[in-house]
Amino acid sequence: QVQLVESGGGLVQAGGSLRLSCAASGFTFSFYTMNWYRQAPGKERELVASITSSSLITQYTDSVKGRFTISRDNAKSTVSLQMSSLKPEDTAVYYCNFYRNSVSHWGQGTQVTVSS
Repeated sequence: QVQLVESGGGLVQAGGSLRLSCAASGFTFSFYTMNWYRQAPGKERELVASITSSSLITQYTDSVKGRFTISRDNAKSTVSLQMSSLKPEDTAVYYCNFYRNSVSHWGQGTQVTVSS
């Protein structure tokens, strides 16, 4: 059974940093591109960052470029999101995700709140 378990969220002041982690199980993690999404209250879920299976390619939404870094450890089946210079507009629930055979798999999410 596929499981994605996020951790590392919390309350931080603007300008601070957080590191999110996602522990994956139930599938061959090293085969898949992994994604971090976020959803703020009243807004649609948006793709924040992606990393290909071998970490060769990473992509970021424009609003987090230069501040967030996605990484993965295929030996440990984990994907992380290092977030720096956090802004109040980064406040959201952050979700770990991957797609397999057109099916989208999600974790339960972890709340990130950035105070001004």
